[in-house]
Amino acid sequence: MVKKSLHLETVNQSENTTAMSCEGVKKELENSLSDLSREARDLYLDKEVPVLTEVPTPITFHRKYVAPNKPVVIQGALDHWPALRRWDTGYLREKIGDLEVTVTVTPNGYADAVTDGKFVMPEERRMLFGTFLDIVEGEIPANGTFYIQKQNSNLTDEFASLLADAEQDLDWGNEAFGELSHAVNFWMGESKAITSMHRDHYENLYCVVRGWKRFILLPPTDLPFVPYESYQAASFKESKDGDFDIIDNDVVGQVPWIAIDPLKPDLSKYPWYSKASPISVTVRQGETLYLPSLWFHHVEQSHGCIAVNYWYDMEYDIKYNYYKLVERISKLTR
Repeated sequence: MVKKSLHLETVNQSENTTAMSCEGVKKELENSLSDLSREARDLYLDKEVPVLTEVPTPITFHRKYVAPNKPVVIQGALDHWPALRRWDTGYLREKIGDLEVTVTVTPNGYADAVTDGKFVMPEERRMLFGTFLDIVEGEIPANGTFYIQKQNSNLTDEFASLLADAEQDLDWGNEAFGELSHAVNFWMGESKAITSMHRDHYENLYCVVRGWKRFILLPPTDLPFVPYESYQAASFKESKDGDFDIIDNDVVGQVPWIAIDPLKPDLSKYPWYSKASPISVTVRQGETLYLPSLWFHHVEQSHGCIAVNYWYDMEYDIKYNYYKLVERISKLTR
């Protein structure tokens, strides 16, 4: 009996030691991830997004911003676009008012966002662009928030007749990234339309043609502090009585999505988000934001804002490998 008791005591001590060891490793990982974020801020990231008053050469742009994965606002890149002078509602109504386009509709302005504990995508509708303008300008009553945001290169597809006012490709961007853009998107909508915090695996040149966009940005090195949850995928659908139902999408199933709103973060539920260091930048008419791949971003806009963005596939190089490593380590600390 004495031997058995001693054996059990040894086993218990071993289990306690293992538990303490695991907690120690977890704490060390947390400290290392915090150091990663802090050192990135101290050593190479800018405290605010810099603004260039002229377009850099492709090699300078690549060396100073693309390679180190740092955002920058560029002025002057769109000065030669007729769109800057032409794209008011009168011109667009005359040019493409009779064009049928894809418009997304939500009850709360949030598309592709967490609503009522689910990841809810917008309802898509086809309507005349002139009708969309009537809604944005308040000429006709409408239920919900309307936004043109279809991200399938809609400028070269649905809105191809506007290409002569802009560009299908940005030459300096193509040279810097070493390839043509993979998608060119046209955006226009109401001020209530808000893009929830997310990240993309694309290099992004985001050009504001009318109004302004306000971005909240977090670098990839803040990944350990950004909470994710798994949500049932669903879509909004307006019912006959004017309410918006949330319809589950069982084909898509569960979707991992960021669980926090940077405008009103719930730090009691996600206290580690307090370690993140978001920066805000407003991109105004005629300016271009270089939004590097893997940067988290949340977007607000002025009413009737119009933008065009160019997506380039990111290079799946050691930067991506490091990101995935940090992602896996972060999951071990939760």
